[in-house]
Amino acid sequence: MRGRLPWRAARLREVRVETATARTLVFEVPGWPGHLAGQHVDVRLTADDGYTAQRSYSLAAPPDGELVALTVETVPDGEVSPYLTEVMEPGDQVEIRGPVGGWFVWRPADKAPVLLVGGGSGIVPLMAMIRERRRTGSRAPFRLVYSLRDPESRYYAEELRRPDPGLDVAYLYTRAAPDGASRPAGRVTLGDLAEGGWPAGFEADCYVCGPTGFVEAAADLLLTLGHAPERIRTERFGPTGG
Repeated sequence: MRGRLPWRAARLREVRVETATARTLVFEVPGWPGHLAGQHVDVRLTADDGYTAQRSYSLAAPPDGELVALTVETVPDGEVSPYLTEVMEPGDQVEIRGPVGGWFVWRPADKAPVLLVGGGSGIVPLMAMIRERRRTGSRAPFRLVYSLRDPESRYYAEELRRPDPGLDVAYLYTRAAPDGASRPAGRVTLGDLAEGGWPAGFEADCYVCGPTGFVEAAADLLLTLGHAPERIRTERFGPTGG
């Protein structure tokens, strides 16, 4: 299906700083057909000499007319991300194709409890789900377990600090925990997911996103805790986001 999707001109409308190396880019995409929380898009750049490069990025927000929001982490020596995060200015254009994906999605009609497990920039599609829940007034209870290097690496820090009834957030730090943290820095453990997630008997829908190693480890832990394999949906990415 991806080959049948058209490339659309996308004009940068707004840039928001998330961390020292990550930006949220909001594009206007005429003719955008809409999307589901959890889907992604392809972004293509074309140089003056005709050379093209493209990468896939998760959508960071629910559908909003012809607006498409992406949160992009700068990859050192990357072909696409440094241009998006450091060079582009409002009014500049790229091409976008999508939306892509139909498995790693959450729909407001779903009533089951939801467990979101994000590693680093894997929070992006999970944040789209959180925002879609809030936008539609869904009563499905959400729990987010967010693993990241240190407090300065947090995406959407201010937004996730705001009260959001029905959403519980737990942070896990792998390299440096903030002062006063009860949990020392380290990788995600069985106890982390048991405490921050749902009991298996609640039959929660689990979404896990992040680097391949993180996703495999977290999915295995969820299976060990008794979550049904068919309720564990995973999305992983490589070092370039491709």
